[in-house]
Amino acid sequence: MSVSKPPPPPSTSHLALPPTSSSSPSSSASSPSAMPHSNPLPPPSPVKISMQEHFAINVCPGPILPIPQISDFFPRFHDYPCTPPPPREKKILKEETFNGETSVGYKDGERRGDNDEDREEMLDSDDDDTYLGTLEFSLLFDQENNCLHCTIHKAKGLKAMDSNGLADPYVKLHLLPGASKANKLRTKTLKNTLNPVWNETLMYHGITAADMTTKTLRLCVCDMDRLGRNEFIGEVRVALKKLREGESKRYNMGLERIAQNKETNNQTVEPGALVAEEERGRILVSLCYNTEKGCLLVGIIRCAHLAAMDSNGYSDPFVKIILQPDMGKKSKYKTTVKKKTLNPEFNEEFSYEVTLDQLAKKTLEITVWDYDLGMSNDFIGGVELGINASGQRLKHWFECLKNKGKKVEYWHTLTQQGAPSSDKPD
Repeated sequence: MSVSKPPPPPSTSHLALPPTSSSSPSSSASSPSAMPHSNPLPPPSPVKISMQEHFAINVCPGPILPIPQISDFFPRFHDYPCTPPPPREKKILKEETFNGETSVGYKDGERRGDNDEDREEMLDSDDDDTYLGTLEFSLLFDQENNCLHCTIHKAKGLKAMDSNGLADPYVKLHLLPGASKANKLRTKTLKNTLNPVWNETLMYHGITAADMTTKTLRLCVCDMDRLGRNEFIGEVRVALKKLREGESKRYNMGLERIAQNKETNNQTVEPGALVAEEERGRILVSLCYNTEKGCLLVGIIRCAHLAAMDSNGYSDPFVKIILQPDMGKKSKYKTTVKKKTLNPEFNEEFSYEVTLDQLAKKTLEITVWDYDLGMSNDFIGGVELGINASGQRLKHWFECLKNKGKKVEYWHTLTQQGAPSSDKPD
């Protein structure tokens, strides 16, 4: 038996031929002159893969899955590995902002008055076809005291807004038209529930029968978020002209993203002068002439819907009263200052020692101011009661003189009367 000798190692000389893929005897027996004409094979190129595939192969062999997004872990989106839904169109929001006469939008006066918080809550709402839940509440208009009682009972089946599948809901009330902080109320916040029970009554003061024919109550259910902005869940609207005086009416309505109430959107606003007066607010004043002591008792009870004069959207209001013609220091009084409110409650009473004959010739000037520390106070509005007044102001004065010993209360709309010369229009 013969043992084959291993082939010699390849020479490192520059004359050595490159190895060929074939090891047949015919190729080894070929002449050296024929080898330079054969084309050598190119070296194999490296396989090109992405960085994501590189790490996926090294970490978890198997099918390569897409990188999950943070939105995949929230309940409002579909379960992983489905891709998140496309971004929602803001078409309705744009119509509200730029077109004051669209059927789904607000009027310019309503929408421009909203603060940034309301706009952020609107952006957080979900698709229109999502079930948002129901809200149960009741309304009562007390014409004698000019109050609107709004009792928020409960909500049911609210949409989950938090990562734990629950929500922290509260209800905000707005009187439309007009969206300043003076006519906004809100309930307390209930934690971790989709079926909250509030049983909370909120009151609007200074609401007249004329307001009931033109105003609309808007109730928004929102989710409170301590770490981010509050999220809008849904809303309902009720035209107050459907309420009867003294009758409590209960509602159970489904929440919507934007309540398309044609009656509300078609309401017309009064002329500009009346709107300017409404923006200043109202004041509740009581008058009583005490015949035993021979004095006039003036009660400053409360104000409602005052204009915001400070940068924080509120005011620090107080009231000045002067009995004209000026009787010296005894004719001027001032209430205490109520901090950061547009609906202050004073319940303060002042007396003027004056005979009934002299009182008939005098005028009571009432002005509301915003207190500013270290600066001049800002004038909010005023009203004058006396023989030279007209309308509701004259009626209030006559009833006080006619019904001696009886306290007569009236709501009055604040106007430019009593403003300092620098604040009066040219």
